[in-house]
Amino acid sequence: MTRSRGEQKSSRKPPADVTSLVPTGLRVSAALSWRFIVIIAALYVIVWLAGYFSHLIVPVAIALLLAALMAPGVDRLVQWKVPRGAAAAIVMVLGIAIVGGLITFVIITFSNGLPQLQQQVSDSLNQIRDWLITGPLHLRTQQIQTFLDNAIGAIQSNQSAITQGALTTAATIGEILTGLLLTMFVLIFFLYDGPGIWTFIARGVPARVRRRVDVAGRRGFAALVSYVRATAAVALVDAVGIGVGLAVVGVPLVIPLSALVFLSAFVPIIGAVLAGTVAVLVALVANGLIPAIVVLAIVIGVMQLESHVLQPWLLGRAVRLHPLAVVLAIAAGLISGGIAGALLAVPLLAVLNAGVKSLLHEDETEPAEIDVLHEQETEAPEVAQRSEDDTQATWERP
Repeated sequence: MTRSRGEQKSSRKPPADVTSLVPTGLRVSAALSWRFIVIIAALYVIVWLAGYFSHLIVPVAIALLLAALMAPGVDRLVQWKVPRGAAAAIVMVLGIAIVGGLITFVIITFSNGLPQLQQQVSDSLNQIRDWLITGPLHLRTQQIQTFLDNAIGAIQSNQSAITQGALTTAATIGEILTGLLLTMFVLIFFLYDGPGIWTFIARGVPARVRRRVDVAGRRGFAALVSYVRATAAVALVDAVGIGVGLAVVGVPLVIPLSALVFLSAFVPIIGAVLAGTVAVLVALVANGLIPAIVVLAIVIGVMQLESHVLQPWLLGRAVRLHPLAVVLAIAAGLISGGIAGALLAVPLLAVLNAGVKSLLHEDETEPAEIDVLHEQETEAPEVAQRSEDDTQATWERP
């Protein structure tokens, strides 16, 4: 007897579920792998977009740093009954005057001291040449002259490349001037209506998480304010300490070198090392080996003071970043964005650190309760209390 079509269908076995045959470890690994690939792809797109719009993003980021540095001054003038627009203009003019005067002074001083330094370099090269001839190497004058002629010939043969580099430098100067104008323009609005700009941005967040995002953003900017203040204080101490040491040793161009130390200290760890290296090289050329060793000891001493005293004291509470995270952030910023990336990497990391910790912690803090210009705790209270001792111990660890 033939079975009906319905009975035949019901007698068929359902297809086997192959998912149950895959080992659990392999399924978990596959799930983690494709999620990791998606995250990496998203980060790559973000970095690519940041590089593509770098001429816009970098001026805005620098303006935000300057706003974090100047906003307390604007707030103080507003407390003294000065209109906010006038307060922002006053602080802007004073800031531009100070920075411009410092850079102009450094350039003029370098220009005035350059002939003396060139003469000292020439004398040092003559001493090195005499040592190569009369010293243990016993090189012949003809060999040295041949080396110099080859160097001059290499420069002449690459004259077109040098000219092209000069044209590229001129174009770069034009881009820098354009970026400076854009930075000043954005900074005016940040100082005049920073809270209003942030409120407008926060309106784009869904209402159910808007308060938490608002609080996290305010804590992130509070961390940025604390970071900029502390970095400026550390840079000033570094410049004064190394400058006094250079003056005692008798190294020329003390004030320009001190200004270089101050400016480079805004790139944590690496900037101070590079500026100290320049100071040691100038001492070596101008004063000799022993003074250069003394300057090196002074630089190392100031760096130790910064690492074990100033950084824990000034940055310990407000900006809790592990030293390894700082170094890796600077390296990543240098690779992806050059000098600007190295300058902005650590402030960005500080903002993200405070903001993400605030988002992950459930609290009932209202946005109006956070004073971003005077906020000492840039994290939720329980998280801040728990991480303060760990960060302090990390910075003080030999």
